[in-house]
Amino acid sequence: MVGPITMPTCRMCTQNYPNDQFAKGNGPRYLVCARCALEHDMMAPGEESPLYSDEVASARLSLFSRRYRPWALIIIGWTLFLNMGQGIPPWSTLFLGALVLLTIITPVRHFMTRTKFRSDLARLTP
Repeated sequence: MVGPITMPTCRMCTQNYPNDQFAKGNGPRYLVCARCALEHDMMAPGEESPLYSDEVASARLSLFSRRYRPWALIIIGWTLFLNMGQGIPPWSTLFLGALVLLTIITPVRHFMTRTKFRSDLARLTP
């Protein structure tokens, strides 16, 4: 029987992180996460931070938002259609047709662009 995996806790912020997110070393840097080590100037001069830079973080956020935006639009669209969009004669039919088309195309597009998304994500992962 395998027990639960325990992750160490940062001494400063008391959050649990995987081992690779901790500053290396003994003494005051022992069990201090990379974020707290950066905030308190405890990183060694040659040590790389495992945190993302601002440019990489914004590029990753943009990549994920482009990937999952159609799903959010489908949910919002169906919610609007079911709550308000059924009473307008010419537009409700067009809106329903667009929603059905989006609902059919989005999973196919999501599946077809999976390899491009993974390659872009690998390029943006330090």
